[in-house]
Amino acid sequence: MLIRLLSFALFQAIGALLAAVFMRAFAPTHGGMVVAALAGAVGATYFWLLWDLSRGLRVMRWLRSEQTREVAVESGLWGEFSNRIRRLLRNNERAVQQRDERLQEFLAAMQASPNGVVLLDKDFRIEWFNDSAALHFGLDARRDLQQHFANLVRDPGFAEYVAAKNFDSDVLIPGRASTASLPVRLSVHVHPYGEGRSLLLSRDVTAVEQAEAMRRDFVANVSHEIRTPLTVLGGFVETLQTLPLNDSERAHYLDLMAQQATRMQSLVSDLLTLSRLEGSPLPSSHEWVDVSSLVEQCRQEAGELSRVLWGQTHSLSFEIQSGLSLAGSATELHSAFFNLIGNAVRYTPAGKSIRVIACAQDDGSARFAVHDQGMGIAQEHIPRLTERFYRVDRSRSRDTGGTGLGLAIVKHVVQRHGAELQIASVAGEGSHFQIIFPPQRVQARPRAQAEFAPREIAAH
Repeated sequence: MLIRLLSFALFQAIGALLAAVFMRAFAPTHGGMVVAALAGAVGATYFWLLWDLSRGLRVMRWLRSEQTREVAVESGLWGEFSNRIRRLLRNNERAVQQRDERLQEFLAAMQASPNGVVLLDKDFRIEWFNDSAALHFGLDARRDLQQHFANLVRDPGFAEYVAAKNFDSDVLIPGRASTASLPVRLSVHVHPYGEGRSLLLSRDVTAVEQAEAMRRDFVANVSHEIRTPLTVLGGFVETLQTLPLNDSERAHYLDLMAQQATRMQSLVSDLLTLSRLEGSPLPSSHEWVDVSSLVEQCRQEAGELSRVLWGQTHSLSFEIQSGLSLAGSATELHSAFFNLIGNAVRYTPAGKSIRVIACAQDDGSARFAVHDQGMGIAQEHIPRLTERFYRVDRSRSRDTGGTGLGLAIVKHVVQRHGAELQIASVAGEGSHFQIIFPPQRVQARPRAQAEFAPREIAAH
C-alpha cells in the first residue's frame, strides 16, 4: 500500500514539475506557475488512474483466463493481489489434489475388498460399485450407473427388505451366478449414511452356509451312528436283566454287545483321527518314513481283519519296492494306507483277491495302489465317496464294521501330504484306489537297482 501511495505522489510531483517548467518558459509569473503546477498534478492524477485501471484490467483478464501459473502484474498493489491469488489457487489445487488422492486410495481399498460395495444416492440409484459387487449382482459400470438398484436385483426377499426400510440386519438372497446345481448365497446389508444416501455391502456366504449344512449333517450322522449301537446295547442289557437265559444265550447276547461296543469304539477313534487331522500342523517334509515297514504293519493288520470278517477265504498280495521312503507323518500315512486296504478286505467277497502295490514312478513320484475284485462302485457314487458317512450300501457297511469315515480320513491325509487320490471302479468288476505322491516327498533307489518284495496271505 505504501508503494501505491508513493507512486501516486510521484506521478503528481512529476506532473506538477513538468507543468511548472513548461509555464516558466512561456509565462514566467509566480501565479501562472502555481496554476500550471496544480493543473499538471491533476492531469498526472488522471494519468495515474488510467495506468492503475489498466493494471487492474490485466489482473481481471488473468483471472478469467484461468492461466494462473504466471503473474499478470509483477509489482504494486495489483502485483501483490495477483501473487496472493496465485498462492491461494495453488494451495487450493494442492488441497484438491490431496483430497483426490485420498479419495482414490479409499476407492482402491474398497475395490480390493472381497465383499461387494455399492454406493447409492437418496433415490437408491447406483453411484459407484466395486468389482466384487459387479460379480455378485452382474453389474456393468457402463450400463448400470445411475440405475435404480432394486430394478437390477429383482429378488422378492430383497424387495421386501428395501420396502420395510429396516436395515438393522442383513438379508440372504441368491447370487446372479446361482444355479440349481451350484447355488450361490449372498448376505446383503444396507447402511444408511449422510443425507439419504446408502452404503450397500454384499458378502458371498455360500461356503459358510455349506459348512453349516455340513456341520448339521455331521452332527446328525454322528448322533445316528452312535444311537444305533447304543439302542442295541440297551436292548441286550435289558434282556439280560429281565429274562432268564441259559449260558449259550447269554454268551450270544454278550458277543453281540461286544460287537456293538467295538463299532462305537471304531467310530470314536475315526472321529478323533479326523479332528486331529483338521487341527494339527501340516506334516513335515523332512521326516522320512520307510514304506516297506509301514506296509508290513498294514499287511499284518489286514490279515487279522480278513480272518475276523471272512475266515481268510480270499488272498491278499503285496508288491512293495524296497528302499522307497515318503516324507511325512508315519501315523497319518499308516491310517490312509490301512483304510484303503481295510476297505478292500471288507468289501471283497470270498474267493476274490486283493493286490497292494507301492513303487516309485519314472517322473520321480510314488504310487500306492490297492486293487480289489469286489462288487465295485457305480459311477454316480464315486465323486461322493470321500464325504463323511457317505455309504454306497449302508447295511453292507455296517455288517462289515465300516464307520463311513475311512475315505474321508484318506482324503485329508492325501491333501496334507500334497498328494492326489484317484478312484476308478466298475460295478460288478472291482475297484482301484491309488495315491500319487509328488516327487519332492519321495526318496527311492533307481528302479534298476530296486527290489520288489512280493508277500502274500494265501487263501485257506
